[in-house]
Amino acid sequence: MIWALSGASTIASQYMIGALRAQEGGTVRWVVSGSEDHARRYAQSHDIPHSGTDLAAALEDPAVEAVYISSTNEKHHAQAMAAIAAGKHVLCEKPLALSVAEAAEMIAAARAAGVTLGVNHHLRHAGSHRAIREAIASGRLGRILSLRVFHAVHLPEHLRGWRLDNPAAGGGVIPDITVHNADTVRFLLQEDPASVIAESAVSGMGQGVEDSAMSVWSMPSGAMVFSHESFTHPHTTSGLEVHGTEGSLIARDVMAQDPKGALELITAAGRSALPFDTTSLYETAVRRFEAAARDGREASASGTDGLKSLMIALAVRDAAQSGTRQSLDYGVAS
Repeated sequence: MIWALSGASTIASQYMIGALRAQEGGTVRWVVSGSEDHARRYAQSHDIPHSGTDLAAALEDPAVEAVYISSTNEKHHAQAMAAIAAGKHVLCEKPLALSVAEAAEMIAAARAAGVTLGVNHHLRHAGSHRAIREAIASGRLGRILSLRVFHAVHLPEHLRGWRLDNPAAGGGVIPDITVHNADTVRFLLQEDPASVIAESAVSGMGQGVEDSAMSVWSMPSGAMVFSHESFTHPHTTSGLEVHGTEGSLIARDVMAQDPKGALELITAAGRSALPFDTTSLYETAVRRFEAAARDGREASASGTDGLKSLMIALAVRDAAQSGTRQSLDYGVAS
């Protein structure tokens, strides 16, 4: 598939350009950025033939089949709508948009245009997460009682800036990491939270936005979920724990961009390591997205998945700001 990049971003440089090119016929033909100089330097360093600041020019190129959007969050909606109107498939970074209304409009537009809209929720494509989901779905843990996600990290210096001081651009740890946790929980438990309670804080980095949050989610099945995310924790590790009536599964270092970590299954029979596929998360995500686009079906992380993870993150933010439990109604996502 032939791609245009909307956003000359770090994630594209570190992961996505390689993942796009790893596919059969994978080509990156354009990069579009807000800065002409940055776009030109980026294109030169990544051997991309066309660059510029005008997304319309890339969309007018008949060779371009799909657009990967990794611009700042407030630009996702307008850029995706333009790409969809041009008949291009769209793979968008999370969060899908800044509001439920924008995300719903993007989904409706893609359906009307007959193009595939996907969200780059990379964690659901990790072999570790797929192995955890299979263990849960197969009943190895029994009835699920609780799930704990610990996704507190130390935001690297080169990723700071708007994430820490610009709410209008979608800054803050909730739109940056809570959306990942939301998609992870939905993917693993195959159900959506009914309500959330939360607290957030500015604990060392944020300037006008939250840099840490903790929340508890009530699931329709009766399971309880605890989610912790932060930008300010330099000496910890990420992971999750799933506890059921017949066993527990402890996953370390799996809330990551690389296929690493370890899974330990604990049951009455003892402790054992759970193996998993270590293929690149991003290569898997792109391969599945391109297959969906070719077949005319929804992506493995669809626009609706992105909308629901956004709704959960916004509910967490509202719960933290108001100090009250927030109920979720997914009617707009149906």
